[in-house]
Amino acid sequence: MMKLVRKIFKWTLIIGTIFTIMILTLVIVCNVITNSCAKDKVFDEISDIPKNKVGLVLGTSSKTVNGNANQYFKYRMQAAAELYKAGKVEYLIVSGDNHLAYYNEPREMKKALIALGVPDSVIYLDYAGFRTFDSVIRAKEIFGQSSATIISQRFHNERAIFIAEHFGINAIGYNANDVSVKVGFKTRLREYLARVKMMLDIYVLRTKPKFLGEKIEIGEPQVIVR
Repeated sequence: MMKLVRKIFKWTLIIGTIFTIMILTLVIVCNVITNSCAKDKVFDEISDIPKNKVGLVLGTSSKTVNGNANQYFKYRMQAAAELYKAGKVEYLIVSGDNHLAYYNEPREMKKALIALGVPDSVIYLDYAGFRTFDSVIRAKEIFGQSSATIISQRFHNERAIFIAEHFGINAIGYNANDVSVKVGFKTRLREYLARVKMMLDIYVLRTKPKFLGEKIEIGEPQVIVR
């Protein structure tokens, strides 16, 4: 009996080790490929980044789970306002989650941008940007953009650019300030898994955005909802 138990334990350990190595290898490969795709397409300095008609601001909550101000949100809004004021983009699409009546990322993003001096007439709200995958594809399918400047933190921009390139969007990224390692550790850890999920969505699952809908023309007069 003990021999059988030892044998089972031995093979369980071997199989578990092989599985762990495979998962780690997959994570590393997805990360390297994503970084490689975005090389020379992400910019830290506003003076270096080319102009684009539209900037796509990727959404996040304005507050953390404990009610504090979300630094990711703050820095993305600042970066988007800087781009607009520098003449590097003419319009901004703020894309985020609005699946609950009391949770509205695009509305909060718009408020923050207006407070930073961006005219409400150049801000377009995408209420169905439930995740980065949806936000990027909808920039093309709904808002008609074949090129865009994506605005988020560098690690996020890299993944968004990979998605954009796959779906025929000529994308570059403007890197908002990042948060401290301590504050952003869990987010950066999740990013490694998000890149694996992205590859699965694109190459295996052939995932589509949750919602598409009617097309919106950037630059046309819009009804301003305050």
